[in-house]
Amino acid sequence: MRRIEQPGTGTPERIQWVECGGRAVSLTLPAGMPLLEAVREGFAAAGFASGTVKLDGLALSPFAYVMPALSKTPEHAAFYSETFRPAGGARIERGVMTFGRRDGAPFFHAHALWVEGDGKRSGGHILPEETIVAETITVPALGLDGAAFVAEPDGETHFKLFGPVPAPAAGPRKGRFFALRIKPNVDFCGALEAFCAERGIREAAVHGGVGSTIGARFADGGRVENFATEVAITAGRIGAGAGGLAAAIDVALVDYAGALASGRLVRGDNPVLMTFELVLEAR
Repeated sequence: MRRIEQPGTGTPERIQWVECGGRAVSLTLPAGMPLLEAVREGFAAAGFASGTVKLDGLALSPFAYVMPALSKTPEHAAFYSETFRPAGGARIERGVMTFGRRDGAPFFHAHALWVEGDGKRSGGHILPEETIVAETITVPALGLDGAAFVAEPDGETHFKLFGPVPAPAAGPRKGRFFALRIKPNVDFCGALEAFCAERGIREAAVHGGVGSTIGARFADGGRVENFATEVAITAGRIGAGAGGLAAAIDVALVDYAGALASGRLVRGDNPVLMTFELVLEAR
């Protein structure tokens, strides 16, 4: 399996996880409000401090983003591009967000593909500090109860990355959810399948899903050779397959050359590059 050496030392446990409750909610994001604040207010109104959001159809202007890039120093295995600020903003075609906290303040990690004001299709990592909601929209989300995503320094990748931590629960747990962070050089589908099998979960749905893979191999034969990507899960489930559990994970991504790709990931041949955070809902 493809592998990228990270600059630091990893931990033996390759999945960071917290079991928690959760609830589907709808967030109304008002036009003219910073995207970060709009999401924070929406979750707070529903009684949550962390969760995942589906961004399809969201219009943004002004809008700032970065793409994956090669690292210019040995401090990181890959890095970010310069900041892009397209004139006319953009409308997201497919995208997801993890919302939580960083440095004691609200923060998000969001990857998406979009169409810019001049018609150009692009994708990447949305910058919370410079992005404004252009049109009021209501989007589906999942709030977490008993867990939260918090960005903390990671000794393996040398980035500050979102990972799940325990958080106060508002009441009796509703549903069976698991907030996860999968670490580098682990096959993504295999990790989800093994996680579910170890806990007796026969079927699970994926909520959110923001991260990176070492290139990509798709079920239809498509391939992404460039190793640095920004990936958003567009649909995902784990269920019965030949010989055991099988993960069906559909993604959209951009690589460091700006090429866009989408499709269903091949099981067993899509290792994580830096990180991948998501929420599993046991059914």
